[in-house]
Parts: sequence; C-alpha cells; structure tokens
Amino acid sequence: MDKPQQNGESPEQQTNNAQGKPATNNIPPVTPITKSINLSGPLIKKDKRQNSSRFNVSKNRELNALPLLEEASSNEREDLFIQKLRQCCVLFDFSEPLSDLKWKEVKRAALHEMVEYLSQHSGIVTENIYPEAINMFAINLFRTLPPSSNPNGAEFDPEEDEPTLEASWPHLQFVYDLFLRFLESPDFQPATAKRYIDQQFVLQLLDLFDSEDPRERDFLKTVLHRIYGKLLGLRAFIRKQINNVFYRFIYETEHHNGIAELLEILGSIINGFALPLKEEHKQFLLKVLLPLHKVKSLSVYHPQLAYCVVQFLEKDPSLTEPVIKSLLKFWPKTHSPKEVMFLNELEEILDVIEPAEFQKVMEPLFRQIAKCVSSPHFQVAERALYYWNNEYIMSLISDNSQVILPIMFPSLYRNSKTHWNKTIHGLIYNALKLFMEMNQRLFDECNMNFKQENQICEQEYSRDLPAL
Repeated sequence: MDKPQQNGESPEQQTNNAQGKPATNNIPPVTPITKSINLSGPLIKKDKRQNSSRFNVSKNRELNALPLLEEASSNEREDLFIQKLRQCCVLFDFSEPLSDLKWKEVKRAALHEMVEYLSQHSGIVTENIYPEAINMFAINLFRTLPPSSNPNGAEFDPEEDEPTLEASWPHLQFVYDLFLRFLESPDFQPATAKRYIDQQFVLQLLDLFDSEDPRERDFLKTVLHRIYGKLLGLRAFIRKQINNVFYRFIYETEHHNGIAELLEILGSIINGFALPLKEEHKQFLLKVLLPLHKVKSLSVYHPQLAYCVVQFLEKDPSLTEPVIKSLLKFWPKTHSPKEVMFLNELEEILDVIEPAEFQKVMEPLFRQIAKCVSSPHFQVAERALYYWNNEYIMSLISDNSQVILPIMFPSLYRNSKTHWNKTIHGLIYNALKLFMEMNQRLFDECNMNFKQENQICEQEYSRDLPAL
C-alpha cells in the first residue's frame, strides 16, 4: 500500500503548488455552453451590462507619474515599488467614465509596470513589500458588490443573458494580475505572507466569488487555489468556509454566482486528499456535494460537480452505494434537461465503479434506467440507451444479466412498439439484440413472461369492460 501523503495533498500537487504551477492533471472540465438553433427568428443580443461596485472613492485623487522601476538604482528600487503600491491605493469612481481620466491612467500604468517588472525580475518581493502589497490588494479588491441584476435567482442562460461586467475592471484586472505574480514569485515566503493573509482576508476573498463578472471569478479561482497551495495553515479554514458558502446556497439563497469556480478549486483539492479519506471529507461529499444536485440552477455548475463526485469514488469505492442512492433520491421528476445531466453523471460514475459495488446498487439503478428508456422525451430515452454503447457498462450488465434483463425487458419491448421517435426504435433494437446475444435462454424466458402478463392484463381488461 502506498504511504499516505502529508497535509492532504499529493507530492506532485505540493510541488506544483510550491512553484505556483497549476496541476494540469487535476483541472476539472470547463462548463460547456451548448449552442442551440433559434427557430423563431434572428437572435438579438442584449447590450453588455456594466455595473460599478461600491468603492470608498478617495478624496485626494490627483496622482503624479513616478519614475520607472527600470531606471531606478538597486538601492532605490524597493522604496519606489512601495511608493507605487501606495499610489495604487487611491480609488476612483468608474460609474462616471469620463471623470479623473488623467489620474486613472497614472494608476493603470503603475499597476501594469509592476506586473511586468514582477514577472521579469526576482528579488523585488522583500519583507517590507508584504504589508504594502497585501494592503493594496485588500483596498482595491474588497468592496461591496453591486446589487444582483438577477435577484430572484432565475437560472443564468448563456444564450440569452449577458453577464454584468465590473465597470472598474481596467484597474481591477491589473490588481488581480499583480496579486497572482506576487503569489507565484520565486521570492514569495509563506512564513512572512501568513502574517498578512489571514482568515479574515480569506473570508473577504470568498465574498467576491459572488461577483457577476466571470473575468473576476476566473482570477479569484486561481488566487484562492494559490493561497491554498502555499499557506498550509489556512487549508482547513478554506475548506470549511467553502462548505459554508455551499450550505447557504443550498438551504437559504439558491443564488450564488461562483459555485462553478469554487467546485473547480475543490476538484483539485479532492484529488490531493490522502488515503484513507478522513471522515470529515466523506461527510462533505454526502452532506454538501450531493445536495447540490437538487438546486434548480444545477446546469450552471454540473460538470464541475460531477468531476468532484467521481474524484471521491476513485479514491474510495465504498462511497459508491450512498452516492448512487442519493442521486436516485434527487432524480428529477419533471425536468427532462436535468434528467439528461443525471444520466451523464451516472455514466461517469459507472465508468469507475467496482464490480462488487455495482452489485449493491444495480436493482434500483436499472429500475430508474428502465423509466428513462420509457420517457416520452426522446433525449432522456436516447441518453439512457447510449449506455449500451459503453463497453465497460455492458460487461457489468453481462455479468449480472440474470438480475438486469428481467428489469429492463418490459420497458425495452413495450417501447420498441410504442415510442413515437424512430431513433429510439433503432437504439432499443440494438439493446434487445445485445441482451439476446448475451443470454438467449433468459431472453426467451423474459419474452414469454412478458407476453403472458400482457395477455392476463388484456383478459382482465376485457372482463371488466362490459361493467363500464
């Protein structure tokens, strides 16, 4: 057995984190945006909306351009860098685009220069820089977000809805970029940084994940992942606070803009969990991740959620039974697109399931799949029937055909005659053919039993008919 890893992270992830590199093999899928054909006429795109956060705008906003860092002598450079950081603590009002243009440009140029300098030079992140830099980040980033443009929490539709963009982005973009260069600098010392990046700092950072601007959430995702990787003492706190965000989202608000990004971070974190899994991590899966399936806006973050669930099952196959039973419990009754998402996730789970775990759940699982095959919504029936194209799933079905075929046969046979969609007929024919080749004797038994039961039902119906 492999030796358990330290700090709940794999050695490769610790190395990558220490170097500020993303762990490429741990990156969950990006939420796909499915393009649909608009049959009602030309698609009219709404104008991009901009909204400005509520900053405490500085009273003295007159800035003078400072000398370039490249032109300063080595003994003056640290002091000049600190002056530029302090200059960038001045906040401007972006709700009025034409105000303070000259001074806004001075700040933008200073931020851009520091980003470029930090990416090309070492030795600039000294002990005196930490409090100044982190204070500048906090002053610029931590703010009251503008009111939601979607206060009722209706599901965001990427085809119809334009995200609300942050008006102050010309400055915020460079602040985030500088923050990342700071965290990824070879001179970065976690022991010094932890005096300034504390729990309160993390809480305020997490609040920003509710920003409606996807550009900001993308930066935040990377920043928080870097902090998690470098400041080991904050790891448990970060996980706990992400849990709290999810709890509020599931049981109180059902509205939060950053769930997909937080799940992406968790995908990397889960990948690095040491074995055996701690009980708190199992409870997180069962009490937090699985209930996320019942929120109405599931489509916004489902690929990232499914990735996290599969990561858990690959680490601990014994969790398969409670996971599948929870999915069956939360299975949508009247929302066909959501059913397709559940079927997608279920196939990902079946791709990694252990044969012994499969036998524990196959009966309730295939009763649900039989219902999906009978669905009048052809995409639900089609997605369920695609399971018969999966070689590993077919091997599991073949090994357990005595149980699965009697469950599936009535739905398959009945819908081969009655389903309205011709594509479904072809897929059902393929599934029946595979079952026949798998176990001809059992197939004939199921066929005979189905016809006998059908005949009995018809006789009972005919007997009751005159009484009507």
